[in-house]
Amino acid sequence: MKPSAQTPPPADAEARRAAKPVIAYPPDTLPRPDMGAYTKARETLEKIEQVVVLPRHAMTFTVAAGNFFRIISMDGPQVGDLNLWSADNLSERFYSGKTRALHGTHLGTGDRLWSGFPYLRPMATITRDTLDWYGFDADGASVHDVIGTRCDPYTNCLLNGQEYHYCCHSNLTRALAAETGLPLDQAELHIHDVFNVFMCTGFTHDTHQYFMKASPVRPGDFLEFFAEIDLLGALSACPGGDCGAEHSSDTAAGYPLKVEILRPDPETLAGWSSPVPSGYSRSHGT
Repeated sequence: MKPSAQTPPPADAEARRAAKPVIAYPPDTLPRPDMGAYTKARETLEKIEQVVVLPRHAMTFTVAAGNFFRIISMDGPQVGDLNLWSADNLSERFYSGKTRALHGTHLGTGDRLWSGFPYLRPMATITRDTLDWYGFDADGASVHDVIGTRCDPYTNCLLNGQEYHYCCHSNLTRALAAETGLPLDQAELHIHDVFNVFMCTGFTHDTHQYFMKASPVRPGDFLEFFAEIDLLGALSACPGGDCGAEHSSDTAAGYPLKVEILRPDPETLAGWSSPVPSGYSRSHGT
């Protein structure tokens, strides 16, 4: 939030403000997924595994490249915080900032979740979103954001002076430690900014502050992805429930989320292969 101005505007202030916006990363040359092939593959999906994530907890799951996974609302409106890693390399993980720069503040069908440097490749592609009807509302809010971070015990302690252990950061830390055998302090270093599944968020029109409002998700809604590489995922069922009031407390009603892993007929993806990491030489001008 910008403070009140202390510097008087220059004579050409309005001319400076009138500069035309330029899209920082024009999508024209961005490699696009073959959505036709993914749509065809979706017609043959068979569920092979599922994981249920209880409220105020997190669970891990694995998805082989070429398979799909769905995050599904089960019993009531619930937001989920998603982390993704390459299944065999925790240093390759979801990069929410670059995903936001490439696709926008909120993601939908056809958008991709990108990994960080030096890999910078699509990890997963969104193939179906049952909340795509929501669009952007009068407050400027939409669902599935890559602008928030994750509720965490450090910010909660900073603002409230209290410890709370079932925020998404801590949930994800415990889940990754249990999956990998890493001590909690080492597992925590791999937890990263999340994809806020089902969360309804935006920036206020006046102060441009990040806000949340009650998620429109209902039982049966889902967000579906195609795994571009072998993935390890972790999903936290946020303590804020639908995030319509607060998070990082036990006040909100919470509901479970389900992750389904689905396998298509391999023939429908004939010729497809996982994307390779960035081709940049990493010479950095030397």
